[in-house]
Amino acid sequence: RLSSRPRVSTMACAAGSHATKGGAEVGMAAPNNEELMAMALKAAEGAYCPYSNFRVGAAIRTSDGTVYTGCNVENASYGLAICAERTALVKMVSSGHKEIDTIAVACIDLPDDAISSPCGACRQFMAEFGQFSVLMHHTGGKVTASTVDDLLPYAFRPDSFKK
Repeated sequence: RLSSRPRVSTMACAAGSHATKGGAEVGMAAPNNEELMAMALKAAEGAYCPYSNFRVGAAIRTSDGTVYTGCNVENASYGLAICAERTALVKMVSSGHKEIDTIAVACIDLPDDAISSPCGACRQFMAEFGQFSVLMHHTGGKVTASTVDDLLPYAFRPDSFKK
């Protein structure tokens, strides 16, 4: 199936007031999409990327409003690097959550007119957890909203196995 072009919206990224507990961001209320993107941008500041100098952050809002953040961590053995999206997903799962509402992805080192789009491995990893919104940061602050199915329409999923 061909998917329609993702909708584009402009969001102002303002940081919300959330505390950290057990690897998750917690606060009075679940962050809105603008606050979630601000958390992804903040997470990118912690990236360990001495080889690519490409700092990426991700923030996942679960179905109950808990937020997990992650950044990319590179390794001299390139295949052992982990992307921001997968870092956040692993933190989420290891804390007992599996239902995602939205993930925001941001790179603070994008060239002009670029978008922070998850790589193929991250798209497949996200597809494991179902259908949810994916917010991708652009140079200049615009945000493109899409879905996991739009980013990877024929994903290999848990229901791909014979029962």
